[in-house]
Amino acid sequence: MISFDDRHGPEDAAPASAYPDLTVPDWYRDAKLGIFIHWGLYSVPGWADVLDRSDVTEDNAYARHQYAEWYANTVRIEGSPTRERHLKLFGEDHDYEDFAEVWDPIRSSPAAMVQLARKAGAKYLVPTAKHHDGFCLWDSQTTDFTAAHHKPGRDLIAKLEEAARAAGLRFGLYYSGALDWHESDFGPITSHEELFSFRRNDEEFAAFAAAQLRELIDRFSPDILWNDIDWPDAGKHDGPDSLQQIFREYLQKVPGGMVNDRWGVPVHGVATREYQDIDSVQDEVFEATRGLGLSFGFNHDESAEHALTGAEVIRLLVDVVSKNGNLLLNIGPRADGTIPELQTLALEELGAWINEYGEAIYATRPWMHEAVRTPPEGVRFTRGTDGTGQEQLHVLLLDPGAGEVRLSAEVSAAIRELAEVPERGEKKGAAGGASDGTDDAAGAVDPGEDEEADRADDADAVTDGPDRDDDDDQEEPAAAHVEGDRVVITPGDVSDPVAVVTLPVR
Repeated sequence: MISFDDRHGPEDAAPASAYPDLTVPDWYRDAKLGIFIHWGLYSVPGWADVLDRSDVTEDNAYARHQYAEWYANTVRIEGSPTRERHLKLFGEDHDYEDFAEVWDPIRSSPAAMVQLARKAGAKYLVPTAKHHDGFCLWDSQTTDFTAAHHKPGRDLIAKLEEAARAAGLRFGLYYSGALDWHESDFGPITSHEELFSFRRNDEEFAAFAAAQLRELIDRFSPDILWNDIDWPDAGKHDGPDSLQQIFREYLQKVPGGMVNDRWGVPVHGVATREYQDIDSVQDEVFEATRGLGLSFGFNHDESAEHALTGAEVIRLLVDVVSKNGNLLLNIGPRADGTIPELQTLALEELGAWINEYGEAIYATRPWMHEAVRTPPEGVRFTRGTDGTGQEQLHVLLLDPGAGEVRLSAEVSAAIRELAEVPERGEKKGAAGGASDGTDDAAGAVDPGEDEEADRADDADAVTDGPDRDDDDDQEEPAAAHVEGDRVVITPGDVSDPVAVVTLPVR
């Protein structure tokens, strides 16, 4: 995926020193989980080519775009599957913008969307105020191409903001800064190069974008400004409509507000990572974002084979949080406002796990020790405090079903230096099978235990068996203990998607 880290210009734009401090606020770092909502005109056709992607290459990637929210671009590419399907279903004379007259979110319930986000454990909500198609979901005074002026007949952002605030969620807004296909006459984007060149950079459009962004700030006081695909270059210089000035106004109105990194200027708040795997703990706070499937916008053709399960979402959240990130997980409602069952079930499973283990997620920070900057295979770490202020180290097993994990000597030493780990004899409720000796190179398992120790382990397992209450079917909790120079983690209930062991910090 494209990185926005080094995308800034033009050369004569305002320097970093001209911008206000955009440090990521603590409330955001504590929140850990947000819900993205991609919903708009593109939800009406609700389609992108995902059934067979074996022949997708860099040359045809935009014609075969997997994002349904890119429909307005893909449908203009001659020969694209989207265009062929559009002609068959809607005809030659049906333009994308005609969907504004048929989109009827008749079953939409902002309260239901917000309730699902809360049930999933999310602390903030970020709907799309305007995507690249230029259609505004709020009642903008800058254009008539809005939900309020067309078939929906209402300000959809206002309804979502009201429901989110009432539920105690932080509220952010996505805005497409430099791409607006309604306000430009470029041809369709067919390459990464055109993604950043087929955009308006003139003063008139910069003023238009500034006016829209100011409307959103003034109307909704969003806790997050989530921009996409750069900002018009004419708005990156000094002046009353400059981006630096808008940021100042924003932070005055919303102290503790946050921006992301997709503005094309030499400063940013949180760094975004879209459909990317992060290998190691990051020094900089980042936000991983993706859909539950291959698209952000609703796609009729997505099925279970394209979507994350609840267990996979839980493991993704744990992985991201342990590496200094937040997860902004997207839902794509249907045009009528209902949310596909696949998405609902995954979020409910995520919420059930967070409800039990949230202390290992919320308000935590990554463990920055060099021994775990690239974490052991299948193991992640977070640091936090309990309700009494006691510092804690959380050890999270991504695959409890794999059984006991014996950490490497280096990782074990780092854990024992930081936290209190009981010796084997002190451990209560010993459970879990012996290690199979795999993955030692990653720091997770040590195959070098002697046969006598293995026999002792087997004897312990046999001896412990009769002492358990046969009438009690409840699984033992996950636990940690020391064997020699190693820390051993036993997963407890192997049906948990992720097992958690909490150790007090010395």
